[in-house]
Amino acid sequence: MYELNYPGGPLKGQIQLTGSKSIANRALIIRALCEQDFPIHRLAAADDTVRLENLLKSEEAVLDAGPAGTTFRFLTGYLSRRPGHQILTGSQRMKERPIGILVDALRTLGADIEYVETEGYPPLKIGFSELDKAAELTIAADTSSQYISSLLMLAPTLPNGLKLTLEGEIVSVPYIKMTLSLMRYFGVAHSWVGQTIEVEAQDYQAKEFTVEADWSAASYYYSLAALAPESADIQVDGLFTDSVQGDAVVAQLYERFGVKSEFNETGVRVIKSAGTAAPEFFEQNFVECPDIAQTLMATCAGLGTQGLFTGLQTLFIKETDRVGAMKTELGKLGVALYKIPAQMSGKSGLQYFGQDGKATFTDAPPTFATYHDHRMAMALAPLAVRSNVRIESPEVVGKSYPDFYRDLEKLGIEYRAIG
Repeated sequence: MYELNYPGGPLKGQIQLTGSKSIANRALIIRALCEQDFPIHRLAAADDTVRLENLLKSEEAVLDAGPAGTTFRFLTGYLSRRPGHQILTGSQRMKERPIGILVDALRTLGADIEYVETEGYPPLKIGFSELDKAAELTIAADTSSQYISSLLMLAPTLPNGLKLTLEGEIVSVPYIKMTLSLMRYFGVAHSWVGQTIEVEAQDYQAKEFTVEADWSAASYYYSLAALAPESADIQVDGLFTDSVQGDAVVAQLYERFGVKSEFNETGVRVIKSAGTAAPEFFEQNFVECPDIAQTLMATCAGLGTQGLFTGLQTLFIKETDRVGAMKTELGKLGVALYKIPAQMSGKSGLQYFGQDGKATFTDAPPTFATYHDHRMAMALAPLAVRSNVRIESPEVVGKSYPDFYRDLEKLGIEYRAIG
C-alpha cells in the first residue's frame, strides 16, 4: 500500500509521458502481420505491451495474456493466421470476460478456435486457418472496439479482404479510427460508408514508426491541475496536437474546469491559474472516450462538481466493473454515484449516472481499493493534492504506466510504502 502526500504550493514540473499502449499494441500486431520487420520507437513500457511483444515472439504451446484484454483480443485474431496450434489463456478475471462475439466472427471466416473451459470465455485453443470461408461479417457495434480492431487488422491479409458491417450504435469510434489510421500509415486503404467498413486484400508496407505518448495517462495530469488548490503549470512531453487517440478530448473537457492547454515542440503545457473556480455542473457522454470517465468522476468528487454521465456501457466488463468500483470508492469520501432510473432519461434510450457531493477528508487518510485495475489507482491518486490518500495494490499501474508514482514525485507529490 502507498500513502500519497502533497505538501502544498503551486503544482509545477515536467513529465516525459509513457507511450500509448493502444497505439503500441496495434503497431506490434501490424508488424507481426507484415512480411517485413520494421523499427517501432518509444514502445510503451506498459506491462500489456511488453507482454504482447513477448507473446508474439514466443513459440510456447500455451500463451498467457494475463489480465491484458487488448492483448488477448488482438492475439485471438492474429493466432488464427499463425501456423500451428496454441492455447491462449489469461488471468482469472480474463476468464470471466466474454470473447464469444469475436470467436463467432472469426469462425464465420473459417477460424479453427475451440473453447478449452467455458463456452464463450477464455481460454481458447487456436489453430491456423486461411480464413477464406467468408469475406463479409456483421458484428454488434456496441461491443468492444477491440473485437472490431482485431478483425480490421487481419482484414488485408485475408484472401478476399473483409467487408465488416457494424450493427446498431457504434461505441468507442475513436479506437476504430485509430486502428484504421495506423493501417493507413502502413499502406492499407479502406472505405467506411455508413455502418460498413471495407478493406480489400492488400499488403502492409514496412515503415519506421514512433509511438505517441498516451492521452489516457495525460488525463491524470489534467485532473491534478484541476484539483490543485493553488496554481498548476505542468509540461507533459510526448503528446501530438493532431492525435489519433480519442482520449485527446481530455484537453477540451478540462477547459470546463479552467485548465488550459498550450501545445509546444515537445508536448503540451497544462496550466491552471490560482483562484480558478470549479464548475457547479459537468455533463459528458463518454461513449467515445470511456477510459477517462473514472478520471473525471474523481475530479468532480474532489471539487464538489455535480456530474451527469452516460456512455459508460463498456466499463462494466473491463478489469473490474469500473462504475461499481468508483461508486464504492467515492462513497468513502461521502460522494454518491448512482444510476438514474431509465424512465427519467426520456426518449433518449441512454443510461445516465449522476454524481453528487464533495469529497470529505478526515484525519485518517481514505484507503482506496484498486480491484486489479490500473485506472482505479491512477484516477483516484490525484485526490492527494487535496488530502493524503492511500492506494491498495499500487503496483497495478504497471499494466499501462509503470513510472506513474515516480512521475508524480517530479511534481512534488510524495509517496511511501506503508503496512
